[in-house]
Amino acid sequence: MKGKRLLVNTILLTMSSLALRSIGLAFQVFLSRKIGAIGIGLYQLVMSVDMFAATIAISGIRFTATRLVSEELGRGKSGNVPQVIRRCLVYAATFGCLASSMMFISAEALASKVVGDARMELSIRILSISLPFLSSGAVLGGYFTGVCRIGKSAVASISEQVCRVVVSVILISKVDTGNLEMMCAAVAMGSAAGEIFSFFAALVLYISDKHRYGISRGNSRGLTGRILGTAIPLAASAYTRTALSTVHNLMIPSGLRRSGASAQAALTDYGTIHGMVFPVITFPSVIFSSLSELIVPEITEEQVKGRNDRISASVNLLLKICLMFSLGVMGGLLCFSRELGLVLYDSGQVGDYIRLLSFLMPIMYMDTVTDGMLRGLGQQMYAMRVNIIDSIASTALIYFLLPPFAIYGYIFILYASEIFNFSLSMRRLHRIARVSQSIGDMLKACGALFCASNFTRLIINLSGGAESILGLITGICLFAGIYVILLLAFSAVSKRDLRIIRAAVK
Repeated sequence: MKGKRLLVNTILLTMSSLALRSIGLAFQVFLSRKIGAIGIGLYQLVMSVDMFAATIAISGIRFTATRLVSEELGRGKSGNVPQVIRRCLVYAATFGCLASSMMFISAEALASKVVGDARMELSIRILSISLPFLSSGAVLGGYFTGVCRIGKSAVASISEQVCRVVVSVILISKVDTGNLEMMCAAVAMGSAAGEIFSFFAALVLYISDKHRYGISRGNSRGLTGRILGTAIPLAASAYTRTALSTVHNLMIPSGLRRSGASAQAALTDYGTIHGMVFPVITFPSVIFSSLSELIVPEITEEQVKGRNDRISASVNLLLKICLMFSLGVMGGLLCFSRELGLVLYDSGQVGDYIRLLSFLMPIMYMDTVTDGMLRGLGQQMYAMRVNIIDSIASTALIYFLLPPFAIYGYIFILYASEIFNFSLSMRRLHRIARVSQSIGDMLKACGALFCASNFTRLIINLSGGAESILGLITGICLFAGIYVILLLAFSAVSKRDLRIIRAAVK
């Protein structure tokens, strides 16, 4: 595997994603203070509807663009790449316009009957406008991933986030406090503006980049069939999964109400977990989210060339590094859960939920990387089937467990869902790529985590706590440094692993 290219692109995508997540988290904190947990919960329901419409708009085309571009490059037919993208854009525009029309026309019904608040109709109509740009932008994002030009993709993504936040903040500042309808509409306008701006930025970058492939000299017949053959099955599966996920999200507030909570309390709990806790606990996942996307074209190219030994070695090293990292994230969240809740949201309840969900991080992060590797090995349909089964099971559990157990029943469902999904994905990956991990290294990592967590907590307590932004950042950096030192001291990362990493860096 081209370690240097993967490393450089991972760093580029990680840095851009860190910037995006940082802006997004800061914006989420800003929103929580403007519209409260209830407003965030209501807008999260709107975004669940928008997520399903976006799935129809994209219809599997982002992964299809990445996969086909990687295949053409692996076969030495780089001249076909512009044709692949051109046909993918036609596909994306068709489905994007279809999804936009459906969402715009049915906005009134979606707001009143699905979201449960007629005030959200305007927000839904505004979001529908951006869908054709979102789907076309997904194609260009898939292209940049497939040709490993991550810097250009990062520029488009950052421009989207900056535009979204700037437009939203400007519009929110002009809305009267307490006008929830116009507040949410302002956020929706910012999201739509960000998608449109991002598409045009990506289009300019693509036009400047595509000339390197010249004019196709190979046989491009069958490209449309390959695009449809890859995208349509993915789209059908994605529709099913996202529909289930949307139903899943919409059922949570109603399930909490059936447990005896008021409508206001149900929306507050839902908004707290999905709009405030999740952005914090998933923030560090940016590193392996980037890697799981970039690994697709790399593994696809190795698979086309029949280099199975390299695939197996890369898979095992990536899984090991991901495990060490995710255990560290879990320890950091446990150490600073209280401070994270108070500093970011001035809420002890948010800190309690962060602590409860911190043990989920190793499973969640490992599942993200495993899914990326399965897609790179052509197992995207298997991964999609697992996700669909998982969504069906989670939806059933929400129906039966939320009324008697309320929010703690939902937390149990999150754990059960992630464990189930990861177990099936890892089983499949093991069969294909000969996964082999050392139990001894895992135990050493757990020992390093235990020592680092307790030592850091001792220092923080002796120094007077970390209940400020500066103190929190200092404490997290201290924990991370101690954890890495102990991983090396306990030999949880072997000399062979370090040699491979050094070779990639060189």
